[in-house]
Amino acid sequence: MGENPLHLESYREALVFLATAGVVVPLFHRLRVSPVLGFLLAGAALGPHGLGRLAEPGNIVSFFTIADVEGVSQLAEFGLVFLLFMIGLELSWERLVRLRRLVFGLGLAQVVISTTALALVGHYWFGVDAAPSILMGAALAMSSTAVVMPVLSEGRRLNKAPGRVAFSVLLLQDLMVAPALFFVSFMATAKDGFSALQAASAFLPAFAALAGLIFFGRLLLRPLFRLVASAQLTELFMAACLLVVVGEALITAAAGLSMGLGAFVAGLLLAETEFRREIEVTIEPFKGLLLGLFFVSVGAGLDIGAVVADPAPVILHAVGLTALKAAIIFPLALLFRIDWRTAAEAALLLAPGGEFAFALLTSAMLAGVLPGHFGNDAMMVVTLSIFFIPFLGRLGARLAQPAERDDDEARYAHLAPESAIAEGRVVIVGFGRIGSLVGEMLSRHNVPFVAVENVVSLVAEGREKGVEIYWGNAARREFLLKCGLEQARALVVTIENAPAVEEIVRLAHEIRGDLVIVARARDARHATTLYSLGASDAIPETIEASLQLAETVLVDVGVPMGYVIASIHEKRDEFRKILQPTGEEARARQTERRNQIKREQARRRISGPAKEAEGEA
Repeated sequence: MGENPLHLESYREALVFLATAGVVVPLFHRLRVSPVLGFLLAGAALGPHGLGRLAEPGNIVSFFTIADVEGVSQLAEFGLVFLLFMIGLELSWERLVRLRRLVFGLGLAQVVISTTALALVGHYWFGVDAAPSILMGAALAMSSTAVVMPVLSEGRRLNKAPGRVAFSVLLLQDLMVAPALFFVSFMATAKDGFSALQAASAFLPAFAALAGLIFFGRLLLRPLFRLVASAQLTELFMAACLLVVVGEALITAAAGLSMGLGAFVAGLLLAETEFRREIEVTIEPFKGLLLGLFFVSVGAGLDIGAVVADPAPVILHAVGLTALKAAIIFPLALLFRIDWRTAAEAALLLAPGGEFAFALLTSAMLAGVLPGHFGNDAMMVVTLSIFFIPFLGRLGARLAQPAERDDDEARYAHLAPESAIAEGRVVIVGFGRIGSLVGEMLSRHNVPFVAVENVVSLVAEGREKGVEIYWGNAARREFLLKCGLEQARALVVTIENAPAVEEIVRLAHEIRGDLVIVARARDARHATTLYSLGASDAIPETIEASLQLAETVLVDVGVPMGYVIASIHEKRDEFRKILQPTGEEARARQTERRNQIKREQARRRISGPAKEAEGEA
């Protein structure tokens, strides 16, 4: 009787956002449009400048609006924190060295020249002060990684020359976000005016904290994750990931720098570890939800009514921004010896604004270094320009199609995103005694491979030998995709857990029906099941051991080696024909196995998370 009543009002914004995400993501996915645009539109429609104008205390409209934009923005800031962490996690020194010519050449030139040109326009045309105009120029010089990359992927152009050039420029822009956020912090500290000595003394503790973060991070993060991973508890690993991201972000914020900078550093520190792929899969849902909340909060702050009342200036400025950046990027690409069709498509894709403009402009307005009306107008222009990207991508693809040649693909092959570089590699799941021997034989024949293992000691041992091996659960679709299965040459599954082998084979076959899948089977019956799930070859341990024994005996008793090898191969082919189901039998077994997996998943959901964690362990 004495309990406090539930205040639904305090949960209203959260419920509105979750409902928005549940509608926006599937709808825009079906329309093949980036959900970023949907979140921006939803925020504008549900914010105080949209339906919020009709909301009054007590009426039904108020339950479908976002009134506390400032409160939502504070939580939404963590969306950028997780995004910057994932960017840092995607980078590595090896990758930067491989892409250095276009990343630090074309990418850096684009950022510097575009920032300068846009800052001059802001200062002399719109009357913005020098320092804020530089900040606005840097924000508007950014392109949209969140929209450009899906557009390229859906058009199957990510691995083409224009996609690779665009990716290199976007990579440099991602690297520039952390310095830009630091510039905002510096301007916020220096806006009241003080000497260089005072500025240095103000930022000295911040730099010391950042240096300490890097030093102790390199020293402690790998042992921490090895300890957590050895427990084989999904919840514990997730908690460790969140602790590292949020903890390092708050440490840099306490030191006077942005939270995003700390998260970016944390990602860089973990990028070279064996836990990188599992961390990506673990953090991705949090990043997606919080980043969606960030875009909703940005959209809620946009005054769509003002645009509708006088749309000409916003449209003109958005077109002008796109045209100016395209006019800068196109000749720069030609200077870096990129053919004109590829340069034109990359310029069209990169010319509109990007999501990082929202981060920089929002941070600058909150810090008081950029007048609010300039920031809001700039965000409106960026929002409108982002809507141009799908159409510009189609235009660029049509322009580039007649000139695509094999020599162009070879020329730009080293610029492929990391997921594309997995092409030609073999993925080995399980790196115990069998998996390590498979890897050794692949290396002997110069076939590159990447390994996956869920035993921490085996992963550490492989890393010490120079093997590219990652810790994680390969029985998850997202993890297999992160390991580059879509571009891989083949998949080899060597683990002992029979249900896990079946699940991995099923997922791999669903991801790529043409993939070569070689799996270790417990016995003949298990091999038949694996064939029905899509395995190209299933190797039963009992049969293979018998064949090896027979081969040894025949050679020892004097039968010529050539005849022995031929007979062993014939017998192996006979077994394969017997074990591999065909026609209706194969389809029936595959359907039955899928139903069995669904029943098992339903049983686990009912039995509770504790048993599920125990089963995964």
